[in-house]
Amino acid sequence: MSLLPPPVRDRLERLREFLDPAVARRRLAPRADIPESFRFGRRPTRESLTRLLDKIDDAGYDSMEFRSHIADSASIDSAESYVRNVENYVGTVKVPVGLAGPLRVNGVYANGDFLVPLATTEAALVASYARGAMVASRAGGVNAALLAEGTLRSPAFVFNDVYESGRFVDWIASNEIALKGTAESTTRYGKLISIEPYVDGEIVFLICRYTTGDASGQNMVTIATETMCRYLAENSVIKPRRWYVEGNFSGDKKASFLGMLTGRGRKVTASIVLPKELIERFLRTTPAAMLDYARIANLGACLNGQIGVQGHYANGLAAFYIATGQDVGCVAESAVGSTRVEDRDGDLLVSVTMPNILVGSVGGGTGLPSQAAGLSLLGLKGPGNAAALAEVTAAICLCGEVSIMAAISAGHFARAHGTLARGRS
Repeated sequence: MSLLPPPVRDRLERLREFLDPAVARRRLAPRADIPESFRFGRRPTRESLTRLLDKIDDAGYDSMEFRSHIADSASIDSAESYVRNVENYVGTVKVPVGLAGPLRVNGVYANGDFLVPLATTEAALVASYARGAMVASRAGGVNAALLAEGTLRSPAFVFNDVYESGRFVDWIASNEIALKGTAESTTRYGKLISIEPYVDGEIVFLICRYTTGDASGQNMVTIATETMCRYLAENSVIKPRRWYVEGNFSGDKKASFLGMLTGRGRKVTASIVLPKELIERFLRTTPAAMLDYARIANLGACLNGQIGVQGHYANGLAAFYIATGQDVGCVAESAVGSTRVEDRDGDLLVSVTMPNILVGSVGGGTGLPSQAAGLSLLGLKGPGNAAALAEVTAAICLCGEVSIMAAISAGHFARAHGTLARGRS
């Protein structure tokens, strides 16, 4: 009997067939020759990009398809529109965009019918969210409310011992106004609303929470916190041995219990009561079947250690973030949250609460041509729209939860993917 798990033994067998030890050693050894590098201009022009692509060809890389589909003429001519958002610019990737909706949202900030752009390469995704949006709108719309907001940054300071950590925290308590003013001097819109110290022996983390106006605010809070940290290091009664602008406590682009409990970004709750008749007619299942499946899914989430309980927020978030110019890396934390399903006298309550929605209607990628067009279609482009955008984000994620629960509870999930993703009927 082997002590090694079957997947490990299978992998070893495959490697033995593919490589003998001498070949493996050669393939894995470092090489002394340095590959040819390329010079990328900060302000590329058609001429400089053409020269660059010619050099890539000369170096032996096959760029024919790349030139046709990524470094195409339109992308090269519009380079000026993109260089503020990417380094080493050479072109654009075209991601298919579908529309879900109109989705009716009855929100505190988002109140109306919204056509929701979703950019994805995953067949069946838009169909699922569109189905959820259709039945939600027929039921009167999704109720949504922004509950809180605050983007976090968590600098870390290292001292000699816990006594110095305590003196440092005490100094902060006596200089809050100066720290707030220093941080906010770097931004017109960011406001430092709290500093929460977390002491671990000689190390102090400061959980700094900011409101960021209509921007998602990741860069905004980084710059503000860096400036505040320099002030702390220079003026505190206790000088830190060293400090870091981010101590990996904030949950930036990671699923975390801190985000689940206190939120990072915009916290939104959204809910709807779906009548039994609509579920049976349009979702081809029943409230009882969806509720039974929800109980199993909740158990599965508890057993595997999920942070929060939900079906697939990440699908809708990634597609929506790409289409509207948000930071897609933030899907990792934005997808933390909880879906709740309950019986309502034979009808079905579906509720989602998402504490880490990081979206903005200005800044970042929202000004890029395609993404600005997506926000315009929503009617949420520009200043004054970030809160509404967050409510729409939660509402479309709710639609995805409704649709996937219906599909799995009815036994249609695999068939739908077979039909839409593989073209089978």
